[in-house]
Amino acid sequence: MDDALAALADDLRAADSAVALTGAGLSTASGIPSFRGEDGIWGEEFDPQSFHLRRFRRDPEGFWTDRVRLQERMLPDDVAPNAGHEALARLEREGSLTAVITQNTDGLHATAGTERLIELHGNARRVVCDDCGTRRDAEWAVALVADGDGPPTCECGGIYKPDVVLFGEDLDPAALSTARELVADSDVLVVAGSSLQVQPAASLPAQRDGATLAVVNYELTPFTASAEYDFRADVTEVLPALAQAVCGE
Repeated sequence: MDDALAALADDLRAADSAVALTGAGLSTASGIPSFRGEDGIWGEEFDPQSFHLRRFRRDPEGFWTDRVRLQERMLPDDVAPNAGHEALARLEREGSLTAVITQNTDGLHATAGTERLIELHGNARRVVCDDCGTRRDAEWAVALVADGDGPPTCECGGIYKPDVVLFGEDLDPAALSTARELVADSDVLVVAGSSLQVQPAASLPAQRDGATLAVVNYELTPFTASAEYDFRADVTEVLPALAQAVCGE
């Protein structure tokens, strides 16, 4: 792995534009449970259909009661960025990474210091009015509902929803378009902690135009065979080692 890391570090240093695409594997390394997979919370713990846009609009009070339980499960008070988040923030800070595109909604990339961040599925730490689009911190809404005073209502009379893509919603077209442009313009694309199974984010590597592809994921992905670099290892080990190889002490 050392030789491959050194070669990828050389590619990053030489790149005019480099982009990272991250998925659930980066979040689970911080102790956040995944939604899908063998240990995913969809199924026995939570019914995905409880978080459908139709349910929010039909039964906002019940939706928010379930959402608070999910929020407490997904974002415990002690959750924090891990070494993988910090490594990507360092690469951006040192000028070796142009942007991070993430499928995660936990906000940990921003907490770690990443500045150019495209959150394809939104951010669970915010709420947005379903009528006027006003955004607020989710902590206020969660506390309100937990005290039995929900659902959270905007000054305009609309009801706040989590600022994430619910079932039945499309991704923000602007965010998706920006992500596609960043990948198409990149010289290096690093996919970290994503199995590349959930569309449309899963198709982003196909948008690269000759860019070098590196995949850091325990499991095979649809793009593993075509990747120039394949690290079947822990993102919290590979990404810090990569940042060290690129940036030095």
